[in-house]
Amino acid sequence: MTKSDAKLLRAARTAAAPFRELYERHAERIHGYHLRRTRDRDAAHDLTAETFARAWLLRSRFEDEANGSAGPWLYGIARNVLLESVRQGALERAACRRLRVFERLDREPAATEPDETWLEGLDEALASLPAGQREAIELRIVRDLDYEGVAAALATTPRAARVRVSRGLASLRSYFTRMEA
Repeated sequence: MTKSDAKLLRAARTAAAPFRELYERHAERIHGYHLRRTRDRDAAHDLTAETFARAWLLRSRFEDEANGSAGPWLYGIARNVLLESVRQGALERAACRRLRVFERLDREPAATEPDETWLEGLDEALASLPAGQREAIELRIVRDLDYEGVAAALATTPRAARVRVSRGLASLRSYFTRMEA
């Protein structure tokens, strides 16, 4: 009998083997997510590794909000890893330019940045959500607030905030699934 992702993550709190099973289940799709955005195999491998390293570190914070699936949670981590990578690369290139490091080397740094097409459709998808769900997703995913923070910002309970985020993510998944079909 196949265990749900949620059960694997609970078991992974005390053993590594269940996390490996979760990794094997999702690694190819997470890698594809990064590859489509960076168009660089090496960068996609690095970002995938970082995504699962963070998932391992955060496994005790996982809350089952998608009927046993860890997919939305993993994609949220992947998105944050990607955004941090882009920000870090921009900071490093700016610092090098300020320090004129590359003038001495007579070249610009090799930069791998995600293709901007990875954002295509996101604004439309978010705009299609009810305002409460859209705001909850922005607070939870973009601003990285915990559910208590989301609830406080929306003047609701943490449980209601979780429901709004979960429903919004489910709607976004459906939207993008229809777009890919």
